[in-house]
Amino acid sequence: MAAEARILVVEDEINMARTLAKILSRRGYEVDICANGREALARLEKSEFDVVITDLNMPVMDGMQLLRQMRERLPPQDPGVRPLISPRTLVLTGHGSTQSAVEAMKLGAAHYIIKPCDPEELLLEVETQLADGPQKDRKIRRLEQENRSLRQQVLREHRYGQIVGETPAMMEIYETILAVSRNKSTVLIQGESGTGKELVARTIHAQSDLADKPFVVFNCGAMSETLLDSQLFGHRKGAFTGAISDHDGVFRAADGGTLFLDEISEIPLSLQTKFLRAIQEKEVVPLGSSQPIRVDVRIITSTNRVLQAEVDAGRFRADLFYRLNVVPILVPPLRERREDIPLLVDHFLAAYSRQYAVAPKRVTEAAMEKLLAYNWPGNVRELQNAIERAFAVSSGGDIDVANLPAAIARQGEVEEKEAEEGDSLPSLEAAERRLIAAALRKSGGNKNQAARILGIDRQRLYRKIEKYNLQ
Repeated sequence: MAAEARILVVEDEINMARTLAKILSRRGYEVDICANGREALARLEKSEFDVVITDLNMPVMDGMQLLRQMRERLPPQDPGVRPLISPRTLVLTGHGSTQSAVEAMKLGAAHYIIKPCDPEELLLEVETQLADGPQKDRKIRRLEQENRSLRQQVLREHRYGQIVGETPAMMEIYETILAVSRNKSTVLIQGESGTGKELVARTIHAQSDLADKPFVVFNCGAMSETLLDSQLFGHRKGAFTGAISDHDGVFRAADGGTLFLDEISEIPLSLQTKFLRAIQEKEVVPLGSSQPIRVDVRIITSTNRVLQAEVDAGRFRADLFYRLNVVPILVPPLRERREDIPLLVDHFLAAYSRQYAVAPKRVTEAAMEKLLAYNWPGNVRELQNAIERAFAVSSGGDIDVANLPAAIARQGEVEEKEAEEGDSLPSLEAAERRLIAAALRKSGGNKNQAARILGIDRQRLYRKIEKYNLQ
């Protein structure tokens, strides 16, 4: 720290100034000297210092005036950027002048030192200010500058790692990933199947300080309660039929790193209490054991359901929901960010060109129109599969409509055929399904707007969408 620190000594008594400079230089600090406050201000405008040591009684401009000017002359900052921190200031005062020193501290001085200075006291106080002073603030500003640079890079490239998109919703996700990468907050990622929730989780882990630690993925769905308990928290030999040896569980497997739990809404109510305790107390109790085991993991969960609706329906504990929903991320379905489809197509084409070691291919305008018009119930995953298939079956350098899956290439034909068929009335459910689908199309996939069009509440719309498989 000493080698990096710069100190400005403001003292009109030249012998005292040289003595202070010598004491500080021997410790390894870089020291400048000024004879009064006016000189000090001029020096501060040209250079950055970590600590200012100033006498109070000086000609031209005294220490009190210097403190006032330092506080008033902090340069304005851009909105949303942490303000610059003034250098930590120590004031020198003679015996019997402590009242002036107290006044100086009200103006922003960090501490006062009584003259003549005890060298050890001076060095200790300088080190104290540096430990929690401008150097720390400068490091924080450097990190913020790095984040701003990364944000600018994201805006230029329309992507963050393997996540691709330039819509406002995707930019918001990038900002959230940047924010949580500096801490270990619990994250809840919600979105339809195929939207890329695991990719978001992996990006958070890769950008965090835990990047070199384990990243464990576990799916909580389609599993009996006993087996889920065992897989999450581990078991001891003989805990149940078939438990022929000890098993650690995914919490312990991810110890020190990140545990990503997909389909978190599938955890049964009876097991949610134990899960909540594991998160809050940072300890797990394996099946067949009564001894808790300490674990330190970052928890990221995801679900393709609306977890608040699960809480309202009594299928998910409210306290567990609040504990998981510390940092929420909503990944939008592809139909709500159609502007990203060309970017994603280019991304997948480049990836398959590298994978198969062939020349890059391009999508024709007619094929792109089909891709943009399709509703993508399978979201980004379905688009990726469609591009991989088209890449494999196309013989030339272009991917045309004929190379796309039939559901995408022939969209619109089925609706026209149904319209041309007999005059028989559709069933009530079929009519309701078509009405909801029409509202979703009219709203561009915006569920809140579709609910208003239909005159129903949002939660009811979500249930209807799930019932009629309109994802």
